[in-house]
Amino acid sequence: MKVTSVEIFDIYFPPEKIIRPYWHPIIVRVNTDEGISGLGEVGLAYGTGHSGAVGYAKNVAENFILGADPFNTEKIWETIFRGSFWALGGGPVVFGSMSAFDIAFWDIRGKALKQPVYQLLGGKTNESLRTYASQIQFGWEASMKTCKAPEEYAEAALKAVYEGYDALKVDPVAYDLQGNQGWNVRNLLDNTKLKLFYDRVKAVREAVGAGVDIIIELHSSMSAPSAIQFGRAIEEFNIYYYEEPSNYLNPKVQEKVAKEVKIPMAAGERIYTRWGYRPYFEAQSVDVIQPDLCLVGGISEGKKICEYANVYDITVQCHVCGSPVSTAVALQLEAVIPNFLIHEHHTYAIKPGNRELCNPDLQPQNGKFVAPDAPGLGIELNEKIVTQSPKIVIK
Repeated sequence: MKVTSVEIFDIYFPPEKIIRPYWHPIIVRVNTDEGISGLGEVGLAYGTGHSGAVGYAKNVAENFILGADPFNTEKIWETIFRGSFWALGGGPVVFGSMSAFDIAFWDIRGKALKQPVYQLLGGKTNESLRTYASQIQFGWEASMKTCKAPEEYAEAALKAVYEGYDALKVDPVAYDLQGNQGWNVRNLLDNTKLKLFYDRVKAVREAVGAGVDIIIELHSSMSAPSAIQFGRAIEEFNIYYYEEPSNYLNPKVQEKVAKEVKIPMAAGERIYTRWGYRPYFEAQSVDVIQPDLCLVGGISEGKKICEYANVYDITVQCHVCGSPVSTAVALQLEAVIPNFLIHEHHTYAIKPGNRELCNPDLQPQNGKFVAPDAPGLGIELNEKIVTQSPKIVIK
């Protein structure tokens, strides 16, 4: 089997379906001479960088993917890693492109062998995947919302709980009381800010009760001192874990936070490959890793990282913030690994525009997911929708 062409979709939504202005999933489809195609995703749907990622994916396809045998995932991964020059330095654009093609190859392999990817990775360890409602500060409904007052956070949390989730995640520091982002939370927190953040978490806990787990998301927006201030303030609420309290360019900063705050630590969406995770494993400064399979190096690298984490008694919650391809690939791996903890279902994943990109529409039932049983990843593109976006064809 050989790759004959690659399609790269830079997804744009019509005005009535825009989730956020900067939301542009990047989906690749790899086609072969046997008529089997596979899907992958570059995990840069949010933030800035999608245009650069599309261009780099095109370069990778031209130099390494056309003519390759999709069954040779280890060889291709290593060839790109050693031969692209930039992969040895890392970064989301480079590893995102590598991830997309690795995922597409696993999808092709599963379809060729008529097996779901989880069977090729060793079979199911986890039949039912506990799932949490992610980023409720954006609301938990079909349209986007900005939560400001503590009672709005509580209302969004209750909406998720009413749908059957027994765990949720919230960033209580992203917005000021007027709903503006980008305010300074890196300096030591004054009592006004600290009380606002505390009150938001308190409102969520009081609304959902003791039986629902709360994950605190900080998006690396704080410094170590402010993250320690806030972490200590909310320890009383029995937080499930504390996500991205520090900047991951300096592993020592995370060590400092982990030593000072008595809440389990989580990180990973901006850490790439085994080499990136190594200092956190060795320092035991994270308790939950969150590799994004569309950024970390794909399924091939992601499974190695999860196995590596298991040596240190570290559990796994794959970071999922992209198109339905991102959801499907996470479910396939999470069904297999013994150190799976919980699955992330982002508020973007329940928005109509995102849900229309692929078939079937993967959604949890009563706060639980089951990995798709169809061959490969278990999903296909909705041609009518994705072909409305810009596309690059390499052949």
